[in-house]
Amino acid sequence: MTRERRQEARRLRQRKRRDSRPAGYAPAPGPVRFPGIMGVIQDNTRWFFLGAMLLMIASLGSVFFTTNGTASTRDDETATPTATAEPTETPTPDPNVIQRTYAAAPAMQIDPEKLYTAVIHTDRGDVKVDLLGKDAPGYVNNFVFLSKARFYEGLTFHRVEPNFVVQAGDPPGRAEGPGYSLTEERNALQFDSGVLSMAKAGRVVNGSQFFITLGAAPHLNADFTVFGRVTEGMDVLRGFASRPLGSPESAPAVTIQSVEIIEHSAP
Repeated sequence: MTRERRQEARRLRQRKRRDSRPAGYAPAPGPVRFPGIMGVIQDNTRWFFLGAMLLMIASLGSVFFTTNGTASTRDDETATPTATAEPTETPTPDPNVIQRTYAAAPAMQIDPEKLYTAVIHTDRGDVKVDLLGKDAPGYVNNFVFLSKARFYEGLTFHRVEPNFVVQAGDPPGRAEGPGYSLTEERNALQFDSGVLSMAKAGRVVNGSQFFITLGAAPHLNADFTVFGRVTEGMDVLRGFASRPLGSPESAPAVTIQSVEIIEHSAP
C-alpha cells in the first residue's frame, strides 16, 4: 500500500469515529492551571518533592546527632555553673563509678558533732585541710559529698597563680561544674595564706570548683567565704608551676589522684 493510500485510510477512520460520537459530545478539558505560587509548584513538582525530602532528612539528622552543651568562662576564682538547684535527697554514691553530673546539690549529710579533714592526694604530694563545718556547713557538706563520690579523682589544678591561688575541680572539657550551684554562705573568716574557698561568678557559687590561697588575699574577704584551712602541704602547693588563666597549657597540670575524707569526734 502506498503512502498516499495509508494516509487516506487514516483520514477515513478518523471521519467515521467523529460521525459515531453521540450528540452533545465535548472533548475532555485539559489540566487545571493554578495561579501564583501554586502554579510555580505545579510546574516544578519534581523539584518541590525533592526539596521536601532533603528538608526531612536534615531535620531527622538534627534530632539524632545534635548534642546539648553550654559554654562558660572562668573569671577570677570562678567558673560559671550550668544551673542553680536547691538541695534534694541525694543517693549514696557508687564507689565503683565516678559521676560528675548531678541534678541538684547534695542534701545535708555531715554530722555537726564531728570534725572533718580532707587529704588531697596529688601527683606532686599531699595537702591536708581542716574543713570548717560550723562556719560554712553547706560548703563543707558539698565538698565531703563530692570527695567521697570520687568526683575530684583525675581532675587537675587548672589554674595556678604564684603567691595568689591554686584552683581545681573543673570537670574536663566542661568548665562548668557538677550541674548545680550552691547557696552562698557568709562568715567573718579572713583570707590569709592557705585557706580553702569555693569559686564564684558574681553571687553564683560553683558546685565543685575550689581554690586555696598561697598568700594573704584580703581583697577576697568581701566576696568569698572560707570553709577550710591547710594544716600540711603548703610547700607542695607553692611548688606547682604557674598556669594563669588564658594560658593554661603554659605548664603541665598537677593531677588530683583522690580526696580522702577523715572524720573525727569533736573534742
